Amino acid sequence: MRTIDTLLCCRWVIPVRPRGQILKEHAIAIDGGRIVGVLPVAQAQREFSARETVTLPQHVVTPGLVNAHTHAAMSLLRGVGDDMPLSRWLGERIWPLEAALACEQFVYDGTRLAALEMLRGGQTTCSDMYFFPEAAARALREVGMRAVVGIVAIEFPTAYATDADDYLRKGLATRDALRDDPLVSFTLAPHAPYTVADATLARIAVLAEELDLPVHIHVHETAQEIEDSVRQYGLRPLARLDRLGLVTERLLAVHAVHLEEAEVALLAARGATAVHCPSSNLKLASGIARVAAFSAHRVNLALGTDGAASNNRLDLLEEMRLAALLAKGASGDASALPASAVLEAATLGGARALGLAQRIGSIEVGKEADLVAFDLGAVETQPCFDPLSHLVYACGREQVSDVWVGGRRVVRTRQAIDLSGAPLAGAILAPVAAWQNRIGQLLGACDHGHRAQPAAAPVSSTDSRSGAGHLR
Repeated sequence: MRTIDTLLCCRWVIPVRPRGQILKEHAIAIDGGRIVGVLPVAQAQREFSARETVTLPQHVVTPGLVNAHTHAAMSLLRGVGDDMPLSRWLGERIWPLEAALACEQFVYDGTRLAALEMLRGGQTTCSDMYFFPEAAARALREVGMRAVVGIVAIEFPTAYATDADDYLRKGLATRDALRDDPLVSFTLAPHAPYTVADATLARIAVLAEELDLPVHIHVHETAQEIEDSVRQYGLRPLARLDRLGLVTERLLAVHAVHLEEAEVALLAARGATAVHCPSSNLKLASGIARVAAFSAHRVNLALGTDGAASNNRLDLLEEMRLAALLAKGASGDASALPASAVLEAATLGGARALGLAQRIGSIEVGKEADLVAFDLGAVETQPCFDPLSHLVYACGREQVSDVWVGGRRVVRTRQAIDLSGAPLAGAILAPVAAWQNRIGQLLGACDHGHRAQPAAAPVSSTDSRSGAGHLR
């Protein structure tokens, strides 16, 4: 009998690969942070002696959810600009606030708050794009998440860096400093085609190949963005990225709302990923991505929440349900993006996009034990004929009971915990009131007409009409 760290005895296990498989009364054996067995409970109890056995009698266990696109620090800006058209949301809310607030402490405190929310919703991996990436990485790791940190590039100065070369230099230095952390990895993160020059994009294409890094970029988010690109460059944004060597298997095309059939086919042919952020796209009236077409062309699909300033919830379960429903409603095909496909997008699809598919994204022997247990015993999830269907169409994040990252339990019975098992929420929430007071004062100033100039503001979203942008 082999001694291991942990044995999870589960009512159901959904390994994601093969797609759609549901294992009943199965156990997951974990040792040294990795999965060493997936087998029937009775057999596991004969073969393994566990230091800790966790019994999950009414639970379904899946791989940890992968949030393939967010701006975690912007959790501190949740709700500051609701129900505004994009140009007002940017000019009257986000730009002025970021110009006044962006600093390492803002990023650290905001990212810790976001990490707590994401972990409690079953997200074990976060692909972040924001300023002061070292502070974001530190915050994510301290709370217990797997961090994928964006090396940001834009052309104009902010509190973080002066120009594109400075952004890249600082981001690459952060990568060097954190290279030994097994739960931290990186992407190159040019904000968008309209905020990054050809020379910078071409350099990023070379760096991506040299350093074997994904490229994480907003693209084709709004119709206006495309019109402006055609007017300025004579090319649609994706064609411009392709000319510069960026449309490859490394590309995470975030939003990808306004794509023609040939562009969807191009993403598929090159092995690129479309990162679908349905809530943010709807809230800012950007449009609805052609997810049924992505599926038809076999484009790798991942899901993202975007930032809390444009979504309000960092809830990947909500994105799963909404993605499935929108795909069906927009295409007129009730079979579009079935539950098995949308769960794959939220797990293995994101892992593929981020270069992590050999490590996470499915429950397989040899992979790292990033796992989520959902309690399906509540009124809202009874009766349960199909736990996979329930995950997408019936569950909310309140069904997340326990979470493991790299084999370590980071959420126990809905409560995020530190290495000693102590609750994390109090320490994470403590600084939020001070930020709320400060932001409230700034909002009052904004409402009285005191505007920060967009050119000095950090990047958070798209406004192709003005040629400026944000990292949202």
